[in-house]
Amino acid sequence: METVLENTLPVQKPKWLKVKLPIGQKYTELRGLVDKYSLNTICASGSCPNMGECWGEGTATFMILGNTCTRSCGFCGVKTGRPETVDWDEPEKVARSIKIMNIKHAVITSVDRDDLKDGGSIIWIETVKAIRRMNPTTTLETLIPDFQGIERNIDRIVDANPEVVSHNVETVRRLTREVRIQAKYDRSLEVLRYLKEKGIKRTKSGIMLGLGEQEEEVFQTMRDLREANVDVVTIGQYLQPSKKHLPVKEFITPDQFAIYEKYGLELGFRHVESGPLVRSSYKAQKHIL
Repeated sequence: METVLENTLPVQKPKWLKVKLPIGQKYTELRGLVDKYSLNTICASGSCPNMGECWGEGTATFMILGNTCTRSCGFCGVKTGRPETVDWDEPEKVARSIKIMNIKHAVITSVDRDDLKDGGSIIWIETVKAIRRMNPTTTLETLIPDFQGIERNIDRIVDANPEVVSHNVETVRRLTREVRIQAKYDRSLEVLRYLKEKGIKRTKSGIMLGLGEQEEEVFQTMRDLREANVDVVTIGQYLQPSKKHLPVKEFITPDQFAIYEKYGLELGFRHVESGPLVRSSYKAQKHIL
């Protein structure tokens, strides 16, 4: 799940986490359309630090299946609880938003819906179909949950055949139980491996740093992802959404992020996006190549 995290605590952030205000004609145009038509993008609702850059390149991220998650991960700013009823008009609404915004590359993500027998996978595939029908030249990345590892639900995503399918491991093996609670490190790897085995051309995953992981653990996670035939990895800084969430243990320096980028490229990843402000969808339009 794509999670944009904005640190709301009175913690002194290092200078490399300061963000320039988004500017540019393309950004201004899209910002106006989002406000005029009340379009829902996780870019805007999550105050993503890369919004101006991504929108300027014609890329945006949309979240489906509501805004309440059935899981309660310690890092995530999305609210948890009893989700609302599935909106079967949502696929058309998302497709229409993409058309109005004239998006070239769309990233679709969702909350976890463990309350649904299909895990929400039917809405997923209907959303992809609607986008392709209404926006035939728009390329797609689907940033999916693990669907509890149930293959028939994952197969629906495979059948839709997006240009990129991503699923985030989020953190290193040792911290998974604390950070993700209801998720499993090995299950996420199996989902990624299964996607590639079923013919998905480009697979992708992401991790956040600053939760207490060690350098060698990050290296091992990257090796695990390559062994699962993942093509693209994103690595960014975790920021605490509220006092109720896991605290930031460390602010990772840009130099350390550069070390991870170099290591990932040496491992054979096609793309490595590694930096303090990197989020799952950062430079997503590049990852179809």
